[in-house]
Amino acid sequence: MSLTRRYLAPLGLGAVGLTLSGCFYANTSQAPIATTYPYSEQQRMQAAHHWNVLAQHEATHILQRERVRFRDLYITPTHDHGLHGYSGGEFERGFRTLLTSELVTRGASVMTEPTDATAEVRIGVETVTHRDRGFIRPPVGAFTALTAGIAVATIPYNQWSEPALGLIPGGILADITSGSWTHTGNEEIIITTQIVDGERILYSSSNIYYINAGDRRQYAPHRVPQAPTTPTVSITDTW
Repeated sequence: MSLTRRYLAPLGLGAVGLTLSGCFYANTSQAPIATTYPYSEQQRMQAAHHWNVLAQHEATHILQRERVRFRDLYITPTHDHGLHGYSGGEFERGFRTLLTSELVTRGASVMTEPTDATAEVRIGVETVTHRDRGFIRPPVGAFTALTAGIAVATIPYNQWSEPALGLIPGGILADITSGSWTHTGNEEIIITTQIVDGERILYSSSNIYYINAGDRRQYAPHRVPQAPTTPTVSITDTW
């Protein structure tokens, strides 16, 4: 009897497993299953040089478009009246200047005042703040590379007479890869450059970047949290 039960128990578990797996292979679920996107990269904008790189990119692509290559262009001014050097908005002012220089250098006709024949170059910036992003796992292979680095470091530590020499392989690896290290962060910006002629959009290009949280005022000064104002009470000797 015990022999029979010994063989029937695994068979019963197998039957249950097949039954449950049938539900899985039938692709049934009570709610959509969350999946991730394929691995991709996104640059971090954290220097005025990066603004110039974007200006070069936009100028090149603008002059490749037949509809705008030979048009007179007018870059619309910023809408940051009342702002000063310490309140923010540096990106829009700086990027307009850089884009103007790149367009003129490449032979574009850029006007200082709009006319009936000019097409307007408009620049828009939208900031995005993620408040509940959760854990972002490292790319495939990151843990394997880290484990391999630790294993390599233990070889000299175990075999060399001076334990400090065990740090050399790790130092070499850090020197090679540290230039590409950066954190993901919760702050992003969407920068859109458009060329508009009346009601028609002749050119539109949007680029997305990570930014440092402390740099938000450079892109959206009106969306930077302000310190609460201190209430004041007027005191006089008049009843």
